[in-house]
Amino acid sequence: MNRSTIDLWVGILVAAGLGALLFLALKVGNLASFSAARTYEVKANFANIGGLKVRAPVKSAGVVVGRVADIKFDTETYEAVVTMSLSATYRFPRDTVAKILTSGLLGEQYIGLEAGGDSKMLANGDRIKLTQSAVVLENLISQFLFSKAAEGKDNSK
Repeated sequence: MNRSTIDLWVGILVAAGLGALLFLALKVGNLASFSAARTYEVKANFANIGGLKVRAPVKSAGVVVGRVADIKFDTETYEAVVTMSLSATYRFPRDTVAKILTSGLLGEQYIGLEAGGDSKMLANGDRIKLTQSAVVLENLISQFLFSKAAEGKDNSK
């Protein structure tokens, strides 16, 4: 093999490696799903969104049915308004429940949708009225510690 052939193969391998690194970076950043599929947007208010981020998955029965498009703060209700972009192939009843869930114990947060039984379906611009905020681990620990401290006071009497 001559020098130019070796240089060509090294260049091809370096380009393939850079392409693989770019793909992994996009996958980790939740940006790898470049989809041109039709979507519709729905909104939901949450008292606490925890660590939910834009581009977080929206799942129903474990299947990704959309992504979080936007998160804003409503200064009138003092709640977070989450806009979800759902795939048009998945239709949900108007009484669907939206919950902020966590993958594993300390994993990423996502929105879980539980379909209701209404005959009317959500349309573009609708609002999901039934929501459940994120469970914040620090709040659970503090509630547990305070309840144990209160039990200790009651037992010492």
